Amino acid sequence: MSVRHALLALLSEGPKYGMQLKEEYEGATGDAWPLNVGQVYTTLQRLERDGLVESNDAGEDRQKAYRVTAWGRAELGNWLTTPPGAEPPRDELTTKVLVALRVPGVDVHNVIQAHRRQVVELMQQWTSFKQEEAGPDLPFALMVEAELSRLGAIVNWLDIADRQARRAATEPARSPGPKLRRRVVVRS
Repeated sequence: MSVRHALLALLSEGPKYGMQLKEEYEGATGDAWPLNVGQVYTTLQRLERDGLVESNDAGEDRQKAYRVTAWGRAELGNWLTTPPGAEPPRDELTTKVLVALRVPGVDVHNVIQAHRRQVVELMQQWTSFKQEEAGPDLPFALMVEAELSRLGAIVNWLDIADRQARRAATEPARSPGPKLRRRVVVRS
């Protein structure tokens, strides 16, 4: 998640202080993503340097209040409406499975199943959060649903990877052909 853009979104409601932003960020994310207060102030300094927020000149006795600028509102609007990039993200689990295919003596099925078990256990934990914490806290409820969806997609991918790896192990070896860097092309 882009902390930079989340802070811009919170500041779009009106001027706020650093600790206030930390607390509101955590509340907005269902308290699932704690934020270090140092990261808040570092991010605010960068946003101010980039002209996306401005602050009052608080004296030593007062807290510094930040507010979003017109450029900051434009940046936030662009971020909110820009879809994720076409390049697949580099994911540690995906990398583990892909390199396990090449490690001599490693049974990729065992690697996949170990991770699948862990992900299913996480899904069970998130499901219990959903059942125990059911209530009017919309950010938390949406956070739980997002995490369950993400974990479900991981299990689905692990199942596909396992089936394809098993099938490849039983088929005769084929020539890999020329190595081309594949690019994902998104058409609009």
